[in-house]
Amino acid sequence: MTVSSNRPSLRAGMVGMGMIFDETYRPFFERVHREGLFDHRFGAIDVPLTAVASKTGQRADSYRQVAGSKIGPFASFSGEHSVEQLVSAAPDFACVATPDNRHFDAAKRLLEAGIHVLIEKPSVLSLRELDELTAIARSKRLLAKVVYHKLLDPDHKKLRTLVADNVLRHVNHGYCSLLEPKQVSGSQFAEWITGRNPGTYVAVHYIKLIDFTFGGRLKTVTATGQRGIVGPKDGPTWDSTQLRLIYEYDDGREAAFDIHTSWVTPDNFPGYVEQEVQFRFDNGVWNGHSRKRGVECTVEGETPIARKITMNNHYNGTFLEPWGERTQRGYGVEVLERFARELAYVKFGGPASEESQRYVEMQQLDYNDLSADRQTVAAVQGLEAILECHAAGEPDCVARVGDPRGELVLYRPGISTPMVLN
Repeated sequence: MTVSSNRPSLRAGMVGMGMIFDETYRPFFERVHREGLFDHRFGAIDVPLTAVASKTGQRADSYRQVAGSKIGPFASFSGEHSVEQLVSAAPDFACVATPDNRHFDAAKRLLEAGIHVLIEKPSVLSLRELDELTAIARSKRLLAKVVYHKLLDPDHKKLRTLVADNVLRHVNHGYCSLLEPKQVSGSQFAEWITGRNPGTYVAVHYIKLIDFTFGGRLKTVTATGQRGIVGPKDGPTWDSTQLRLIYEYDDGREAAFDIHTSWVTPDNFPGYVEQEVQFRFDNGVWNGHSRKRGVECTVEGETPIARKITMNNHYNGTFLEPWGERTQRGYGVEVLERFARELAYVKFGGPASEESQRYVEMQQLDYNDLSADRQTVAAVQGLEAILECHAAGEPDCVARVGDPRGELVLYRPGISTPMVLN
């Protein structure tokens, strides 16, 4: 497909060309390059990928060669000033899929330049960063959104439906577990995991799921973890984490949620990832397991290393459709298309005089708007602070949210003066 000059378009930029680009952004951009985007609210539009920014540019060059006609021409910028160069290409929106501790700087530069942003989870690592990005987005009337693709998982959508319809009544407590193979920390993300932890990187999906599905007020964050495999046993890099969140609800009752995360599961584990949740309610129990809901496939000489025995075909899968077309789809791609539709609706969904009204409508979507990410970011910042103290020889800290001393306050055993984080 050649981009038509007769149709409206949303010019896209991409910051980061790693694994997450290949799994979700690449199939999204290739699909809209081939088919465009249509909605009765705004008609047919083009969404060309026009510029990318990355650390070295090698992945972008490789992708351009492999993709061929599946994607249109795009500029590739690399190095220290690649984001500024991408800004000069003037995309309408840009997606930020860098390591999580680099989200803030890239998103800030984009928003300050008047570019709408979509940021991979977690949006940022502190409430101060969240406030700054939100303020810029509001002042410039820009959409600033964050990707939590697991909210679009069919199982999670059904859970929320039952809660919203009062079929499952008042959550009491919950448990979530997410285990990833060593190749994730040992090879795919080996360049940036120093000083990082799998809780921030992947447990944040479940923090958001809990916060979005059940509501309530986050009160307390506690955590611990293990070290010694992907980094020194006394260093700042974590193999696994165990996080506990305590929420209070309008009736004064509380619920505790435990989230266990690891990225050092043996590579010969049968699945790409092991995800399990259990939530207990006043009148029922919800159990979900990513591998048990799926299929098993064994191929001699391939599984379970080169190809996994179990696969999540709901998240992102390649398919040969019955009519002969090859596609790549799933909720990991769907969430990106949803953002493009939201932005297209704002820009092209009616008279220009009503664009401000459409902007407010899309900005109020609490499943992905940056302004609705507050409690999730508070949990992440609390987790990071607790682990940092633990690595420095001060374990068993507790973060309080909405404390009389501040919005987020860290209490350390044996120290009378708390640390105000925000």
